[in-house]
Amino acid sequence: MSTLPLAVPYSRKNPFPARLLVHTKLTAEGSEKETRHYEFSLAGSGLQYEVGDSMGIHPRNNPQLVQDLLEALHLSGEEKVKNKEGETFSLREALMVHYEITQPSKQFLQAMVERSPAPELREFMQPERKKELDQYLWGLEIVDFLIEAPSVRFSPEEFVSKLRKLQPRLYSIASSLRAFPEQVHLIVAIVRYESHGRKREGVASTYLADRIDGNTRIPMFVHVAKGFRLPEDPDTPIIMVGPGTGVAPFRAYLQERKAIGAKGKNWLFFGEQRSGCDYFYRDEFESLQRQGVLTRLHTAFSRDQAHKIYVQHRLLENARELYAWLQEGAHFYVCGDAARMAKDVDVALQQIVGKEGGMSAEAAAGYIETLRKEKRYKRDVY
Repeated sequence: MSTLPLAVPYSRKNPFPARLLVHTKLTAEGSEKETRHYEFSLAGSGLQYEVGDSMGIHPRNNPQLVQDLLEALHLSGEEKVKNKEGETFSLREALMVHYEITQPSKQFLQAMVERSPAPELREFMQPERKKELDQYLWGLEIVDFLIEAPSVRFSPEEFVSKLRKLQPRLYSIASSLRAFPEQVHLIVAIVRYESHGRKREGVASTYLADRIDGNTRIPMFVHVAKGFRLPEDPDTPIIMVGPGTGVAPFRAYLQERKAIGAKGKNWLFFGEQRSGCDYFYRDEFESLQRQGVLTRLHTAFSRDQAHKIYVQHRLLENARELYAWLQEGAHFYVCGDAARMAKDVDVALQQIVGKEGGMSAEAAAGYIETLRKEKRYKRDVY
């Protein structure tokens, strides 16, 4: 008796081709940023995710940049190339779908040093000068090096061998399956800037913003984040610090807690530049506040006054109550920028515990270390 083969589950290597349902701009006129909200259909995928997980998206490169590269390489794009797995593509398809064509790899830089004068680059390629190399490379892309050295030639095979694979991008999931069955919502900050006289853009963010519609199938997969889960006990209070797109998982948390009727208190700190044009999901959060799902909501809009106010300042202003919540067993979550925000929030948390708990700096650090060990201080920072 024959049995039907089981469907292969969707994964990073076998992503699900999701369909775009909704695409709206979250930032309004007057904003210095461009942040967008996306809703995708997962119908028929069998994909399951928990709030706190991320979605991986396989982007495509900008066709115009691919064309610029081909011209700089003096190639047509019809040439055939093979990847390491032995699959064959046209060079154009390889550059569009399979390879990272913005940030130069070490191998590509080495090849440019060998084939062109590039004295500055040669100097910075010394291992001890990595920091200077990073500064030199900021805002430079592969195409810049090729335009700068028009006499340098690569065969198609040789060129792709110097490139890294185009990696999927991970985005924190901004929805709960209980609230939106068979859907996933994402919040994406679109990266666009100018450097060295050329317009630059984030690969995945502009792919989503500029080059997809309801007919495009976007390859995606669930990236499990076990370390960023809601407390198992729905009665546990939670404190969420999520400025900018860092608010994504907390929108999902609030949807989830509402859907399951969780009794735990919820406190959200959200920050952006201007309340008039950068206050994402304002109506949604204020509605959750009226319903009693969102117990406390504090916002920090850095440019709405002469001196800059950030989320860590709002934490410090609410030190007594925040410490009381921690003493009640609250879990403390931070999502967003690792370089500055997460560090500033960590410093503020240490100050709050020290001051309100009457502890020395050492004892406060120990208290926070205990929160980490008990998995009550969780960070998803990037």
